[in-house]
Amino acid sequence: MSVGKVIEISAESEKSFEDAIKNGIETASRTVEDIKGAWVSEQKVLIENGRITGYRVDMRITFVLH
Repeated sequence: MSVGKVIEISAESEKSFEDAIKNGIETASRTVEDIKGAWVSEQKVLIENGRITGYRVDMRITFVLH
């Protein structure tokens, strides 16, 4: 039987939401092993002077405990 755990992270990108998701998962996988999935719970854009300057996502990442 496996036991899973969920952590919540935020990640950013200057390019896109997709790139922010990729950055978050890549960064989390440096310290968390056996990631099985991610759920994007929120997306936000950062705006300065009427222009989009960044994309931010809040994610829940699921991984298996050993």
